[in-house]
Amino acid sequence: LAVHIQTSRALMVISLLLGFFGIIVSVVGMKCTKVGEEDPVTKSRIAVAGGVLFILSGLCTLAAVSLYAAQVTYEFFRESTVPINARYEFGSALFIGWGAASLTVLGGSLLCCSCPAKERRGQQYYRQSQPSTAREYV
Repeated sequence: LAVHIQTSRALMVISLLLGFFGIIVSVVGMKCTKVGEEDPVTKSRIAVAGGVLFILSGLCTLAAVSLYAAQVTYEFFRESTVPINARYEFGSALFIGWGAASLTVLGGSLLCCSCPAKERRGQQYYRQSQPSTAREYV
């Protein structure tokens, strides 16, 4: 096979593996699961790690699909003896790949937003005590 096809294949396999591990890490990092630490900050950091894996997976998919689309475009506009009706065109798989990459990056970005802000981290562990009623001594 041509080099661009093998490269696209390798990027898609890497993307699938990153997405699979992203799913596992994200499920472990969700607040509703009992797997892993009970510490909410640690769980949110695990969820952020899953989001990073999803973003990397989406970028690998985007690179693979765009590389193949660039090669199709190059072959289409190159002057050759191949008639126009026998040349490759963009298929629906390319558009599905671009859409999947966009949604994967968007989902990973949303998971990365689950990390608590630095000023709120201390408030998760300490409850503010209720104001005590003041007794008046007369």
